[in-house]
Amino acid sequence: MSTRSARSVTRRQILAGTGAVGAGIAFSGAVDELFAGDGAVARADGPAGLGDAGAAAGAGRAGYGPLVEDPAGILDLPHGFRYTVLSREGEPLRSGEGPVPSHCDGMAAFPGRHGSVHLVRNHENRRDAEHRVPAIQDVTYDPEGLGGCTALEVSGGRLRSERVAIAGTAVNCAGGPTPWRTWLTCEETEDLAGTNGYTKDHGFIFEVDPYRRDRTVPEPLTAMGRFQHEAIAVDPRDGTVYETEDAFDKPFGLFYRFLPKRPMGGAGSLRAGGRLEALRVPDVPDLSAVREPGTVFERVEWAKVPDPLARRTPIRFQDFGARGITHAQKLEGCYWGGDRVYFVSSYARTKEGSRADHFGQVWSYEPRARRLALVIVFGPSTDVGKPGESPDNICLAPRGGLMVCEDGAGAQHVFGVTRRREVYPMARNRQNIGTGSDPEWGEFAGVTFAPDGRTMFVNVYEPGTTFAVTGPWHRT
Repeated sequence: MSTRSARSVTRRQILAGTGAVGAGIAFSGAVDELFAGDGAVARADGPAGLGDAGAAAGAGRAGYGPLVEDPAGILDLPHGFRYTVLSREGEPLRSGEGPVPSHCDGMAAFPGRHGSVHLVRNHENRRDAEHRVPAIQDVTYDPEGLGGCTALEVSGGRLRSERVAIAGTAVNCAGGPTPWRTWLTCEETEDLAGTNGYTKDHGFIFEVDPYRRDRTVPEPLTAMGRFQHEAIAVDPRDGTVYETEDAFDKPFGLFYRFLPKRPMGGAGSLRAGGRLEALRVPDVPDLSAVREPGTVFERVEWAKVPDPLARRTPIRFQDFGARGITHAQKLEGCYWGGDRVYFVSSYARTKEGSRADHFGQVWSYEPRARRLALVIVFGPSTDVGKPGESPDNICLAPRGGLMVCEDGAGAQHVFGVTRRREVYPMARNRQNIGTGSDPEWGEFAGVTFAPDGRTMFVNVYEPGTTFAVTGPWHRT
């Protein structure tokens, strides 16, 4: 998610008009492919994002119109939409366990009783976080870790409860939901015990129960690897877990799959271990070199990770043999749709060591055919020739299309993308404009929809804020 690397591009966003006019991002590629599978409306037995394929049939064509400036100076939305601030960092947690932690990041929505929604929210806290995740007995991994997750319950548009879900972890960036209704939270760090004051090794995935804290075990899923995790997606057919590695400097990150010993075994089954492998595209050491949407690689390979725990050498530095391994800069969002997994490269820059420049890619991998395809390329922008910003968290919208969290310089937005490759603004963060702080830290994160598709939940990273957005989602 967020890094403190210097941004070489600054730009303004022009948000007048509709469709892609001034939206700041241009797309090319087979966008239809993204909506051929599941929509974001959940089945009764699964989390949001694993729903019926028919939900995608009503994909939007022109968005919801221009953004309307919020007189309160918090969140600009299209006409007819409303927001509620559910939670803000520094305010008391409803549980009384301390203040709401800083740096709200990845998030997922799960169905509750009587129409309620359970949210699990990451907190990407490093050692300098103002508000740590409180260390709660029985769910704290490392007392010196300031990150973790909080669990929220929303009913009738109101926050009903809010508590610590797991604590003592570090730099909890994104993650993803499982078909058995748990959340896998990912640490985006490789710090070992004794580094930065930590008492235990970090860089792992942890499983969190969104409903009951007593069912969360604060133990890392070590077989899934120790690296700078970003996000995961689970194949609901066989339980394979796909993982992205967010590395912005060389050697760049890898795209992984984890083959569990107890696939689809329910909560806790991933602790039984499994095999971690990394994607190898023959003769393609860097995915940034692939420029044309629609490019397909048949029968790609998977290489066993030599040392998943990275005891001496980070995985991306390890020796994968004479055939090498395939890297990519800033691998971030990851989600499952239809019969394939999608993953995002947020950007690539030759001056930082990539083979080519781009402003964002979306890739798809079909496990049964072992086929990898470049689906979408982001940028350059329609905004007076300036580059489009980096895509980060992405989710499928309930009536088809994508919602994309922007992570770049300047004003920060949630953008929508339709089947016709039309880009439209869905939200703009105004609370960070004119404050004198770096607008980058006002990025959006964790966009997700309620299981009934009527509410979009999204975070602002700093100051950590969770919003619920309602309105005429049917008006597409």
